[in-house]
Amino acid sequence: MLRTARPRHYLMCRPTHFDVTYSINPWMRPEKLTEPGIAVTQWERLRQTLTGLGHQVELIDPLPGLPDMVFAANGATMIDGTVLSAKFRHEQRAPEGPAYADWFAARGYRVHHAEFVNEGEGDYLFTGKRLLAGTGFRTTLRSHEEAAELFGHEVVGLTLVNPRFYHLDTALAILDDDEIMYYPAAFSVGSRARLAELYPDAVIATDHDAEVFGLNAVSDGRNVVMAEQAVGLAAQLRERGYVPVGVELSELLKSGGSAKCCTLELRSVEAAS
Repeated sequence: MLRTARPRHYLMCRPTHFDVTYSINPWMRPEKLTEPGIAVTQWERLRQTLTGLGHQVELIDPLPGLPDMVFAANGATMIDGTVLSAKFRHEQRAPEGPAYADWFAARGYRVHHAEFVNEGEGDYLFTGKRLLAGTGFRTTLRSHEEAAELFGHEVVGLTLVNPRFYHLDTALAILDDDEIMYYPAAFSVGSRARLAELYPDAVIATDHDAEVFGLNAVSDGRNVVMAEQAVGLAAQLRERGYVPVGVELSELLKSGGSAKCCTLELRSVEAAS
């Protein structure tokens, strides 16, 4: 099947201050050595990969004391030029929400300051016609209602049940319009049934490919930038006409993040038209 890549617009944050100094998910172990220099090198290769594929990447300045600000996907959700700011569950990350909101406001975007806890594109994945919305560990159901009212799109709530897959973007990725890949074991029984109903032809990840964060991927409709260790997923994608593009982000995985976590998609009205 012939796939078509569509240029995308992303916001990223250099991991200048990256470190694992606290633990708010099972991946984070402060006692383990972290190499911030390697994290920057790996992140830079990711940025160059995205620009090399023809995508536009803007940067937000990293702030001292916010080691997880590199995970730009959590900073907000933007659709048709409207921004839902993030409101983090854990106090360690709380200042990131206003930092990202200020970036958007300074550039003239309409920013809705969230009333309820949500962690941006970590739990909100937009298919082009509906929002798949994660809950269970971070983003609340009340935020799902808030997002539906703000964006005017159908919101499909999906409950995560495995703490190692604490955000939706660790367990599911949008490949192209109405095509996804996901890891069923990360979801409740009801959510698995809903996904099977909506996406009967979805790519299904193995335990191994999910554990190496292969689903924390960025797709432009043809190229899928993803953890290079997820070889099973890559093979399935090739069979469907996608082009897997492997990246190494082992340092950032120490904090529970990979390619998608590092990229917040800027969906303007022009891009959507």
